Amino acid sequence: MECMYVIFTTFNKRHRRNYNAKHSFMGKTTLFILSIMLLVSCGSYNSIDTFYEAHKNDNQVTAIRVPHFMISLLSNISPEINALIGNTKDLRYMQFPLATPAKADFLNKQMNGITGNSFIEIFRKNDDLKRSVISVRERKNSVKEILIFNNNTKSGSFLYFNGDFDPVKVREMAKNNQFEKLTESLIKEYNPNTPAINN
Repeated sequence: MECMYVIFTTFNKRHRRNYNAKHSFMGKTTLFILSIMLLVSCGSYNSIDTFYEAHKNDNQVTAIRVPHFMISLLSNISPEINALIGNTKDLRYMQFPLATPAKADFLNKQMNGITGNSFIEIFRKNDDLKRSVISVRERKNSVKEILIFNNNTKSGSFLYFNGDFDPVKVREMAKNNQFEKLTESLIKEYNPNTPAINN
């Protein structure tokens, strides 16, 4: 009888250790999964889509999301833009008033968060809080996203493309200020009374 008691006690202790180890492992696994989900959700916040939805209703903000059937209307600006527009799936533009240096700095940080390590900067000019940045996201031999960000401390803006683009043409357009021309034409198309933006 005493032997059975010892065997039962030993088995009970082992079972308790196994139970605790199992639940400890499950707890750690659950915590790890939750941490990954939190990181993913934070990362998704720093995206054009989420940023656009979060700020399109802000006071004095100009927000334009071009419907796909109207994108072709912008293609007559230049042959280079025509080639770019033809492969565009999503085209957006936002302009923000920047009443204070703090707001200008905040917008700079927001754009840095969106591009992060997933975009490659092909052009950047910094002048105190002023910014002029062109960033692209590449996949294999093509550019999938283009983000043009300008901040002159009085107003900030971004122009965003999603599609399938030739990297050489994108660099040529950036070098020849073709994106600036497209921005001005886009604003005139949607709001003829809006003056051109001077960065």
